Amino acid sequence: MAIQRATLTISEDDATIRQSLEDAFLPALLPALAQATGDFTLLRADLKPAGVSPGVAQGGMTAEQQEAAKLIAFEALRNLRDGRVQTAPRPIEEDVRRISAWMTGSAASDDYIPLLIEELAPGGEDLRAPKWRKDPAIPFTVAIIGAGMSGILAAIRLKQAAVPFVIVEKNADVGGTWFENTYPGARVDVSNAFYSYSFAQKTDWPKHFSTQEVLLNYFRDCAEEYGLREHIRFGTEVCSATFDKRSGNWSLRLRTPAGAEETLAVQAVISAVGQLNQPKLPDIAGMNSFAGPSFHSARWDHSVDLRGKRVAVIGTGASAAQFIPVIAEEAAQLTIFQRTPNWFAPVPHYHDEVPAGLSWLFLHVPHYMHWYRFWLFWNTTDGLLHAAKVDESWEHRDRSVSAANDELRELFSAYIRGQFEDRPDLLEKVLPKYPPASKRIILDNGIWARTLKRANVELLIDGIREITPRGVVTCDGVEHPADVIVYGTGFQASKFLTPMTISGRGGIDLNRQWDGDARAYMGITVPNFPNFFMLYGPNTNIVVNGSIIYFSECEVRYVLGCLRMLLESGRNAIDCRREVHDAYNERIDRANRERVWGVATVNSWYRNQKGRVAQNWPFNLIDYWRQTLEPNPADYEFI
Repeated sequence: MAIQRATLTISEDDATIRQSLEDAFLPALLPALAQATGDFTLLRADLKPAGVSPGVAQGGMTAEQQEAAKLIAFEALRNLRDGRVQTAPRPIEEDVRRISAWMTGSAASDDYIPLLIEELAPGGEDLRAPKWRKDPAIPFTVAIIGAGMSGILAAIRLKQAAVPFVIVEKNADVGGTWFENTYPGARVDVSNAFYSYSFAQKTDWPKHFSTQEVLLNYFRDCAEEYGLREHIRFGTEVCSATFDKRSGNWSLRLRTPAGAEETLAVQAVISAVGQLNQPKLPDIAGMNSFAGPSFHSARWDHSVDLRGKRVAVIGTGASAAQFIPVIAEEAAQLTIFQRTPNWFAPVPHYHDEVPAGLSWLFLHVPHYMHWYRFWLFWNTTDGLLHAAKVDESWEHRDRSVSAANDELRELFSAYIRGQFEDRPDLLEKVLPKYPPASKRIILDNGIWARTLKRANVELLIDGIREITPRGVVTCDGVEHPADVIVYGTGFQASKFLTPMTISGRGGIDLNRQWDGDARAYMGITVPNFPNFFMLYGPNTNIVVNGSIIYFSECEVRYVLGCLRMLLESGRNAIDCRREVHDAYNERIDRANRERVWGVATVNSWYRNQKGRVAQNWPFNLIDYWRQTLEPNPADYEFI
């Protein structure tokens, strides 16, 4: 199935257009129509959105402003349909400046304009595609490890640059985390328009925040559309990768679907295995003694019927917050064991379907999806990052780290109190006492409170002493009977590249070099490991701003730039310089110590076993875009 893109044609009658406008997101529709028609008088000053905020409906437009905007949009759509629009080519940059200033209330700075044009692709072109092609006379092949979101992206870009590649994927299909995580209720917590490739925008998303099966199909469609399947070795695991300095080649030891071992020789390796793929099980006495079924949420056992069963869930993180409400409707009794409560952000439309009218407009209005994406992008460019900054003079460090962080705490606290005002016993258990953004914030539309209030659900915070054949014993000595145990305890995020063995120059083992504290330059390259590149590597995780797909697009462009730099040099390999790598990581560490997740004492997967924040990117999105535009040859040793 192909990805449905905008058709840019309208044949429907006036009544259909009027009806569709009832579902329109107007702050993005008027800009799209202004660009499509060339009539910038559509962007009336009295209709400017009050503020770019994800929590404000229609950008804060009043009811009167919305009606006026719909009338303007109706006439513009009729003009497009009836062919009464003839526009002369205009500089894209001028359009972007005018429209972004109207939408946001302030002119975008000069350094933001190129980034916005890339994100918007207002002319319909893929501006991040490589502008070069490998000389076919140069023998050079790249191995991509993993066919998830980042691996597919890397393959698309390599194909566009005519660089031969092979993808090694341990699973039976593409999709990565969206193939593996099939637990009930699994969905993304970034809006579809932003959690998708900038060059493969889809107009028929069924929901605002897609479920697992929809996202899996999107990545399947991308693999099909770009002709990647013939390059993928499914059911094949990379056991090890070894660099040979003399040849400049990497030798990958593979385990095939039949269990046999093979060797694959390539000139470069791109690891696209991600951070959240190895389930983390807790260290609880007696886990193996439990008599009933037990499994981790990332390895959901669909053969186990939970209907009428006593189910124990250990953990209340992001995955658990999604599957608990679903299985609560099936289980006879659901006992939830919580270590740390979550901060919840109110997103009323989190589970809602995309209205039919909005889908119609996405399909038929030129540029609409792009400007809708811009609205989301602008919201998340800086996002809540200012509220995560530590104010050293702030006195209330136990609850917040700055005035802005305290405002966020008050906002989230008010929401949680409102959800549990009728259950003070639960409110005491669910209201966090640590600063917000110290760990992952969970999106919520009220379903968490409704679930915990069910008669068949019990939330416990006493801590677990042991697991017995019959159930779970809390620290107060009470045994809680269970027929099934589900572990919603997250992933071994700090153990990058596990369980592969990566051997670089002189046979050095990457995990030994890291010694439990993974670091990389740009999150991509590591000294002593030439022509080895990582996607979603150390310190490239997004906490309160942006989409990981945006980061992957930046990373892949940088990797392609490194390959071009190498191929044009005529050398075998490039290796990141140690002093460059170390200086970069000092800057990252310093900035992370200035963020709430770097100073908070609450448990979090952001920290590794040595207490360092090894996952998070502490700056704005544009900062990462700038630094990955192209590699600096001085940062690398050519071998």
